[in-house]
Amino acid sequence: MDIASISALVASIGVIIGVILTVVELRNLVKQRQTDLVMRLHARFGTREFIDAWENTLTREFDDYRKYVAEHGMSDVAIVGSFFEGIGLLLHRKLIDIDLVAELFRESSKMTWERARSIVRGQREQYNEPRWGEWWEYLYNELQKREQTLAQP
Repeated sequence: MDIASISALVASIGVIIGVILTVVELRNLVKQRQTDLVMRLHARFGTREFIDAWENTLTREFDDYRKYVAEHGMSDVAIVGSFFEGIGLLLHRKLIDIDLVAELFRESSKMTWERARSIVRGQREQYNEPRWGEWWEYLYNELQKREQTLAQP
C-alpha cells in the first residue's frame, strides 16, 4: 500500500467514525429534549392552579352533565383537560415517550379521565364536537394498552 491509499483509508475511517458519533449524539439530544419536555409538563402539573382544578374535577359529585356545568362551570375540567389533551397529542405525534409519560402521569391521567369522561362526552354532544378531548381519551387508551401489554406474561 502506498501513502495515498493509506491516507484515503484513514480519511474514510475518520468519516465513518464521525457519522457514527453524530448519530449517537443526535439520539441523545432527542432523548434529552423529550425528557426536558416531560419535566416541564410535570412542573405545570404541580402548579396551584392545576392542583386546585384537578382536585375539583376529581371530587365534585355529579350525575348529570348539564347539572354539573350549571353548578360548577367548565373551567376546572378545561384546565385539566387541556393539560392531558396536550400530552395525548404529543404522544400521538411521537414527540414524547410513553414510558416517561406513564411513569409520571399514568395514575393521575387514568383516574381523571375515568372521572371526567362523562363530562367530556356531554360537551361533545352539546356542542356537536365529537373530537373534543380526543387526545385526552387517546392518552388514556394508550396507557391502558401499555398496562395490558406489560401485564401479559
